[in-house]
Amino acid sequence: MTRMSTWLARPAVRPLLLLLVVVAGLLLADGAQGRVWSAATAYSVLQQFATLGPLALALGLTMMAREFDLSIGGTLSLAGCVAVLAGTTSPLLGLMLAVALGATAGLVQSGLMLRVGLGSISVTLGGLLVLSGLAYVVTNNETISYARSDVVAAVNDRVGGVFSWRSLLALAVFALAEFVVSWTRIGRDLLAVGSDRRASATAGVPVTAILCGTFAVAGMLAAGSGALLSFSLAAASPLALADTLAPAAAAAIVGGVSLQGGRGRPLGIAAGALVLCVLRSGLTAMGVAPCVHDIATGAVLLAVAFADSDDLRMRWHLLWRRAQPRRPITPSNT
Repeated sequence: MTRMSTWLARPAVRPLLLLLVVVAGLLLADGAQGRVWSAATAYSVLQQFATLGPLALALGLTMMAREFDLSIGGTLSLAGCVAVLAGTTSPLLGLMLAVALGATAGLVQSGLMLRVGLGSISVTLGGLLVLSGLAYVVTNNETISYARSDVVAAVNDRVGGVFSWRSLLALAVFALAEFVVSWTRIGRDLLAVGSDRRASATAGVPVTAILCGTFAVAGMLAAGSGALLSFSLAAASPLALADTLAPAAAAAIVGGVSLQGGRGRPLGIAAGALVLCVLRSGLTAMGVAPCVHDIATGAVLLAVAFADSDDLRMRWHLLWRRAQPRRPITPSNT
């Protein structure tokens, strides 16, 4: 029992179990009609994951360091617009410029935080507004179309029936991130900075480099996601990609990342993002009203919050112990 409890307490395990529960619940609700368990639904899930997954990973990495990057929504929008505008002749150039923009935004914001001593919430909130405003400037507040139909087809082309090159790239990014966080010194330093920054600095951890690198990687992930999504949609708009911060935060929290820092794994974040994508795609396939999607997501978040509450678990344990019948005390023979 103790080994089972220890295994279930791992950050990456519970999101995977939750994913299995959500899939099983949707299959039962579908009633074997084949709307949820289909290649089309699986492809839709992975296409959504290709956008939400990197965003959740970007936000989750900063949360592991006990920070919070609100600017990823602005980075996503601006990078998508830049990729479409600069990628007409060379899609690779557009993608590279977008990723460089994301890295620059992350470095500038982390530099301000560390040099001036500001909190990440205030700095990245300002970054969100600035980047979103720049997206309106470069597009003249209009939706811009992308004329490269060959690129659009290549990005969305199905691989193996349910994957696309975009979703395969997102899965590869998560595999790399899991390796770095779990098996390298960089990952250990990241979690140490999130757990106790002062003690980490005393132990010789390069706190400044870890934070700057984390925000730069977060910006690159958000920018790459926005660029590839704009290529996939054959269009970019400063407004279309704005409502992404809340789902990314929800996916990171469902994935086991702590708001207090020092805890989380990319594998868990991937499972958290898949939980939300499966919920949305499965409910859409069954014809459920869009408002139910938010209700279901909120219910999942509440369940995760209750599961993460140590005080609540202790109270439930005490109630369970009190509910057990007491054994009669028999006098021992002397």
